[in-house]
Amino acid sequence: MTFEYKDIVVAVDGSETAEVAFNKAIDIANRNEAKLILSHVVDTRAFATVEAYDRSLAIRAEKYATELLNDYQKKAEEAGIKDVVIDIEYGSPKVKIAKEVAPKYKADLIICGATGLSTMERFFIGSVSEHITRYATCDVLVVRPDRVEDEA
Repeated sequence: MTFEYKDIVVAVDGSETAEVAFNKAIDIANRNEAKLILSHVVDTRAFATVEAYDRSLAIRAEKYATELLNDYQKKAEEAGIKDVVIDIEYGSPKVKIAKEVAPKYKADLIICGATGLSTMERFFIGSVSEHITRYATCDVLVVRPDRVEDEA
């Protein structure tokens, strides 16, 4: 008996590891003829203080998210994915992907890139992929880039 994924969420942020996760999601979605949900979470915690001084920051973050997801959508459709959904959220990526985005789309798989955080950063704030793995109610695939660079 084989299991097929039908609703796949891929978390993208423009990083190299997110690109690798996206490419893996394309392969899996094509093999399963699945819907692909492209999700980007604008991390409002990162710019909450700065926004008090620069109101255009939120506008720029939303524009970046829209352009990023439109580009990924085009690539997914060119690769043969028939059902592609764009999802932009605001808040903490750690919380939104596992607890809100995946349930909203009844996802049976979440694909995300491994983080580039240092050991110290992971100790204090934890990684997004770790949090998704811990709190998701569906399968999670954490993708690592082919090339692992040494941390300086």
